[in-house]
Amino acid sequence: MGRIFGTDGARGVAITELSVELAVDIGRAAAVTLLKHLRSSDDNAAKTSKKSTRRLKILIGKDTRISGDILESALAAGIASVGVDAYIIGTVPTPAVAYLVTKYHAEAGVMISASHNPALYNGIKLFSGDGFKLPDEIETEIEDFILDRRDDLIKEQKSGDDVGLIVPYAQNALSDYIHHLVSVGRETDEVQVYGAGALKPLDGLSVVLDCANGSAAVTAEKIFSQLGAECVIAGGIPNGKNINLDRGSTHIDYLSKITTGLCADVGIAFDGDADRCLAVDETGAVVDGDKIIALLSVYLKERGLLAKDTAVATVMSNMGFHSYMRKNGINTVCTKVGDRYVLEEMVKNGYTLGGEQSGHIIMLDHSTTGDGQLTAVKLLALINQNRRAGKPFSQLVKDIPDFPQRLVNLTITADKKGRWETIPELTALIKRAEHALGENGRVLIRESGTEPLLRIMAEGETTDVVNEWTDRIYEFAKALLT
Repeated sequence: MGRIFGTDGARGVAITELSVELAVDIGRAAAVTLLKHLRSSDDNAAKTSKKSTRRLKILIGKDTRISGDILESALAAGIASVGVDAYIIGTVPTPAVAYLVTKYHAEAGVMISASHNPALYNGIKLFSGDGFKLPDEIETEIEDFILDRRDDLIKEQKSGDDVGLIVPYAQNALSDYIHHLVSVGRETDEVQVYGAGALKPLDGLSVVLDCANGSAAVTAEKIFSQLGAECVIAGGIPNGKNINLDRGSTHIDYLSKITTGLCADVGIAFDGDADRCLAVDETGAVVDGDKIIALLSVYLKERGLLAKDTAVATVMSNMGFHSYMRKNGINTVCTKVGDRYVLEEMVKNGYTLGGEQSGHIIMLDHSTTGDGQLTAVKLLALINQNRRAGKPFSQLVKDIPDFPQRLVNLTITADKKGRWETIPELTALIKRAEHALGENGRVLIRESGTEPLLRIMAEGETTDVVNEWTDRIYEFAKALLT
């Protein structure tokens, strides 16, 4: 067995790759590893007579995949078998787990989801007691237990009164998370301007919400209607098999058609676990994560709420985004692709806003991870303030330029992973492309951290040149890597 955890938890085809046995082992190993660290902390606390005697607990949430119930049961069994209580919080967005871990003073949280991937796949993401994703070193300890020290892991199992409890807690969890986001939504300039008991932040705003038949289907309408929006729900009838199927942020053309067809002010598309969102304006034009970050950055900077006047993005961000940010006096710091790296940079240097072009946006003042519905709450409040002043959404984004950019995904074979940079002919072609695109263009090649894909992106001044070089690199790489 290879490495279990990738850049965003453990992920694979549900039941055959991400198996029941592996889920039991992850639950058991995560609980044992965290117990070890807690015992170390308790030993230090005992020296000052502050040792805690409360029962330890780990929260388990899931999205709407048909395999979620099976993996939930397996994880709970693994956790309880080593004497830790498993709190089953049911179908929730991934950021709900991160929030509720701290609210309920749990030792850890687990989210069962494969995010934007089809229902065939599932995944397991782990959060620490402070609501952040587990550090690499602790994930490595968990892997070591499963891969190299399984006998030691089995010895940690309890019996009799020492086993953990499995506690249903879904109704409380869902209402607590919804209340949290509604409360954040009410902390806007709208409340201050119009006064308590008057207009709600989203009063009069017509919004189409595409929930991808995923986690947002159980939360979005309640959140945004309580804030005053006139909501139309799409992708809101999950059946276990239709998550991300022709709906959500990976199929945003559907949202564009619905939004323009209904003459709505704005459309919002979530992914399967609702940790990211994209938008469309009233004309159906897509507003990606770059533009959302840009709008929120200016909005927060004007109010003195953007830490160090800086936003964190990734190397995938459009060059037009950087031009707009400079024009508005906002610094940008770029990281490798992946919300993990964005978050690391934010925490390390005290920044409060960052994210990815794909719509995974982190607002550290309110959340420890990307939260699509939180992002939408803040974005819609901004849109509604401008709508009341006669300025539609399309006018807000018209000054954020888009350099022509094209991204294509090449499925590669397992034996070719990690090899593209070692092929001289391919790297030479990439250099020729970079020279042809000039100083206002670039080529970015990277392997996906969660799928067997090589992502090929080109950006430049004209669409024709960008398409030409993207196609040439794709076809050349296909002949060598598939």
